[in-house]
Amino acid sequence: MTDQTNVESFQLDHTKVSAPYVRLAGIKKGQHGDEVYKYDVRFCQPNEEHMEMPDLHSLEHLIAEHIRNHTDQVVDFSPMGCQTGFYLTVINHQDYNDVLRILERTLEDVLQAEAVPACNVVQCGWAASHSLSGAKALASGMLERRAEWPQVWKQAE
Repeated sequence: MTDQTNVESFQLDHTKVSAPYVRLAGIKKGQHGDEVYKYDVRFCQPNEEHMEMPDLHSLEHLIAEHIRNHTDQVVDFSPMGCQTGFYLTVINHQDYNDVLRILERTLEDVLQAEAVPACNVVQCGWAASHSLSGAKALASGMLERRAEWPQVWKQAE
């Protein structure tokens, strides 16, 4: 039995999802008509695998920087504490397929990167914890499984 919580991701049955995937996790409507869309961008199968922190940290920096070259509607790109994925938050951008294209282009940018942005003690709170090669390996693995991104749920056995 699970407890009811106020957090959408805590309501998700992590045993029923099949990573990698990109899932619309919620929409918040503002009082002036703006809509904020939160996506669960899952790289690793929950409770079976996770991203190593230096790889995840560098991938976060790279995506946070490069995704903004493809859209000005990004509010935030942030890692999950469980180290299995990220949350992408966008404003007034409801086209799921376009979000997938933006993520694909951004991951392709990661593969071309020669350095991790803001990987220094002035701009980063843990600058010693980075791995460009690890970030590229994660991006490559996610891109190789691009066709699976829309499929969130495990197939019935």
